[in-house]
Amino acid sequence: MVGALFGFVGFSALAGLLVTIGVTPALAVSSVTASSSIGIFEGLPEFISIGQLQQRNTLYGKSNGHQVPFATVYSQNRVNLTWDQVSINLKHAVVAGEDRRFYQHGGVDLTSIVRAGVGSVAGGLGDSGGGSTLTMQLVRNIRLAEAQDIKDPKKQAAAIKDAKEVTVSRKLQEMKFAIGLEKKYTKDQILLAYLNIAYFGDATYGVQAAAQHYYDKSAKDLSPTEAASLIAIVQYPESRDLSTPKNYKNNVARRNVILKAMNAQGYISDAVLKAGLAKKVGTSVHLTPAVQGCAAVTAGGAQQFCDYVTSPDMIKSYAFLGSTEEKREAAWKTGGYKVFTTINLDLTANAKGKIDQYAPATETRFPLGGVVDSVEPGTGRVIVMTQNKNLTTDNKASTTGPTTYLNYSVDEKYGASKGFQVGSTYKPFTLIDWLDKGHGLNELVNATPRPFPTMTIDGAQQSTVTGDSPAGYTPKNDEGYISGYMTVARATAASVNVAYADMAQQLDLADIKNVAQSLGVHRADGTPLQDNFSSFLGTNEIAPLTMATAYAGIANKGVFCESIVVDKVRAPNGKTIAGQPKSCKQAIDPDVAATAIQALQGVFQAGGTASGALPDSQPTFGKTGTTNDADQIWLNGSTTALTTVTWMGDTSGNHNSLRQYAGPSGQLYSLSRTNLFREIEAVNNTVYSGTAFPTPTGNLVQGTGVNVPTMTGSDVDSAKNLLSGVGLTYVDGGSQESDLPAGQVSATNPAAGSLVPDGSSVTVYTSDGSKSAEVPAVSGKSYEDATNDLEDAGFTNVSVKYARGDDDQKCDVISSDPGDGTSASKDTTITLTVNGGKDGRDPGDCS
Repeated sequence: MVGALFGFVGFSALAGLLVTIGVTPALAVSSVTASSSIGIFEGLPEFISIGQLQQRNTLYGKSNGHQVPFATVYSQNRVNLTWDQVSINLKHAVVAGEDRRFYQHGGVDLTSIVRAGVGSVAGGLGDSGGGSTLTMQLVRNIRLAEAQDIKDPKKQAAAIKDAKEVTVSRKLQEMKFAIGLEKKYTKDQILLAYLNIAYFGDATYGVQAAAQHYYDKSAKDLSPTEAASLIAIVQYPESRDLSTPKNYKNNVARRNVILKAMNAQGYISDAVLKAGLAKKVGTSVHLTPAVQGCAAVTAGGAQQFCDYVTSPDMIKSYAFLGSTEEKREAAWKTGGYKVFTTINLDLTANAKGKIDQYAPATETRFPLGGVVDSVEPGTGRVIVMTQNKNLTTDNKASTTGPTTYLNYSVDEKYGASKGFQVGSTYKPFTLIDWLDKGHGLNELVNATPRPFPTMTIDGAQQSTVTGDSPAGYTPKNDEGYISGYMTVARATAASVNVAYADMAQQLDLADIKNVAQSLGVHRADGTPLQDNFSSFLGTNEIAPLTMATAYAGIANKGVFCESIVVDKVRAPNGKTIAGQPKSCKQAIDPDVAATAIQALQGVFQAGGTASGALPDSQPTFGKTGTTNDADQIWLNGSTTALTTVTWMGDTSGNHNSLRQYAGPSGQLYSLSRTNLFREIEAVNNTVYSGTAFPTPTGNLVQGTGVNVPTMTGSDVDSAKNLLSGVGLTYVDGGSQESDLPAGQVSATNPAAGSLVPDGSSVTVYTSDGSKSAEVPAVSGKSYEDATNDLEDAGFTNVSVKYARGDDDQKCDVISSDPGDGTSASKDTTITLTVNGGKDGRDPGDCS
């Protein structure tokens, strides 16, 4: 190739230089100034380093209790080998085929250069490959590898062009670098570096990757003929690689040249040569496509986890790769890491099967997404991350089909998904703030739908009145029939929106937001978490993994741990180093967490929104969530050992209600979350077995509220004074049918004895008197007249007892109970005491 490189004139100048310096490599790098050519040579940089070559990174996960590889990712498909891992046949083939005097020269072979030059003058091509030694070819490959590492596209292109440039100066540079390499490294080190760095076509680098790709075997197991076929590729990979039969003829021609050279050098016998020349190359080829990247992961459901672990922003966060983001990116690109991740491949495969069953990616009526994420409380280790749609690397591909480039589990910067409204799964943060402020689970809150004209945000009371809501913010209960007062515990289990609005109105929405943030909650798009009027009902778009880590923090006695995905790493040098460090903090008071958990366990009990969702008796708390349009459906739950979040929803933004569409089983998607969660937990709980949660202490269950006093029968003014005295607010409920006298307090809401928050309103109802009447004056009247008078007054229940008296006053009424002129309920039994004569017995003829 030198003739093509330099032409006769350039070659003559180079040959003259080499004649002067070619006596010994040591002379070539000395201070000798025998000619101007030597001066030019000395002015060039001398040293280049073999460095660390790019190779594969491998991800491992746990399956059947063992760490197994499940993903391979790389910039270049290469596996670096040690000297002993390379077949002697490969070593012989590359020396015989590429540089027969490799062990005699000092980096530059004058004989080959001269032969190549003579061939150039004759218009032909020498058989030495242009006079480039293996060391010089290694220099060229190193420079290309360094150029490919440059981030800036323009600078990278310029560097690649410079490394490939066919000029006298480039050839001189290669020679100088080659001589420098020979001074710095042994021959075996140089030969091994060449075998590891050489390009073998079809995006394959190094002899190990090439052996695996073309022969489905290790480089140490190659026969002489197979080794010769591999080395035959390196000069012209595009026309000689074994990826297609159309290249076989060209490969065989060069292979046979190498085999003959191996025989001439004494590396193989005549018999081996004869057999090798006769062998058809296709009979040895077992093309094994290089499987790399997360979209190629076949371990059930692990594609998105792989995508998250290897996402650019995650790579930049891994301190084990280097001290700066730039060093971490460079180290990952260079590769060679075995990354032992947190994923449990068996649990992930089970979750993948279930989410595919209950939220099939083949749904065609609208784009249905589904996610299952599981996190370990106390560590933040991500155990499961999977979704219904398989991963594609094409970010222009439609997301309405069975594949997507989006990772729905994580934030936008990691997976391009902007998150989803979480609905009532946000309520635990209101509950925690409620408890933290001293309230209790047994306090009553008002679930009756009504406007909330004001809310407090960051210490300031703000109006919720808008043009669309002239009366103010008016939330609705998902179950429209629910109203009235109920305990916070019941409101939590039944997920009653207005009851939680009542709680939120007594709190500060900014404080609720702060509770969420303390548990790691943030918006998936990176913008600030909102604390608007409806935020407490889950209007922020949040990633499922974020919700999983938050619930895991509650489960862990209020200690929040950031999610981690890497346990340990084996570096290219074989050293094992720690992965991501555990990062935990006490986010909420342990007793507050325990009390919140007690209420949230009710979600899975009779009357709760997820009753029937548990596969066994392991203590579990959680929360369901449904957005206003029912286009996003959640069920989050946790034992002490594992937290699991399930989500399914319309990813189009068109708000298709999951209450309107049924899955393959005929069950509405909105109802299938119970089965989905139960069947996932049935397997999870066999691996991660939970224990009992701590029992709440203190007064957080009961709370520090006020008992509504008994006011029945009192007048309105007395009722007002009584309520004011205990810190409650009087609300006039109007009159109602009652057997009490008109104007007296007949009932309250909440009822007397109910525990309500300090400052709560109590609705007071007064009697309209419609069910009461004044007992007529019947004393002294005959029994018959008395009963007639009572009946006329509305009293229909009359009883009689007899007393002794004068015989001449027999059958006269002595007294009544209630007495004459007393106000009483018309249902009251009026007891008449009647004169029975001197014997005090029923005369028998009084009526």
